[in-house]
Amino acid sequence: MTTAPPEDQRRLLDVQAFDTTIQQLRHKRATLPVLARITELEGQIADLSTSLVESRTAANDLRRELTKAEGDVEQVRTRASRDQARLDSGAVGAKDAQALVKELESLGRRQEALEEVELDVMERLEAHQEALARLEAANDELLAAKSAAEAERDEQVAAINTEGKGVAAQRQKAAEGIDAGLLALYDKVRTQNGGRGVVALRGAFAEGLNVNLAPAELAEIEAAAPDQVVRLEDYGHIVVRVDA
Repeated sequence: MTTAPPEDQRRLLDVQAFDTTIQQLRHKRATLPVLARITELEGQIADLSTSLVESRTAANDLRRELTKAEGDVEQVRTRASRDQARLDSGAVGAKDAQALVKELESLGRRQEALEEVELDVMERLEAHQEALARLEAANDELLAAKSAAEAERDEQVAAINTEGKGVAAQRQKAAEGIDAGLLALYDKVRTQNGGRGVVALRGAFAEGLNVNLAPAELAEIEAAAPDQVVRLEDYGHIVVRVDA
């Protein structure tokens, strides 16, 4: 049978109050609304990231396509300029001049077709760059919102941690001098019962669990010696008889 001074048993209620506050602060820290907002923003950023990668890849492909188209046009222009220079020089015979004229006509048609291709690629690239700019702006906005939310989270967590340290110091002071065996039992029971190790008994009402004890269990508790550490039958909570 475990015994402890009645006063030490009553002091457990103060320790329990501080432990409950500490537990509530931990829960508050873990369930801050800003955490859900950060998670939501991270999901949106991840979703947008896929579109960004695809859009940037497509833009790069179009830039390469445009570079090739520009190169094809320039190649034809260079050849046409060379042929025109030969023709203008008058240093070629009539037959060669005729051939150059035909080639220049062919090159002209080829240049016109290639310039149409070049223009089409330029228009598609321009349109795609506008869409990409919108995606990047949306991404920047989400990243800024996430940074702001993280700063808010850090501020709130710091405040909770500061409050928690203060409560922990009060808890340590409240536990000083309590019978070591009683305190160890309390910590064990509290761990087993999700944070509740002791209840205050007022009449038949067990505060902390908010239940009325059955008459038989209540009679057994009332009959126990003041220094006897009484525990509830169901979950083993330590019972402090505050009316005793």
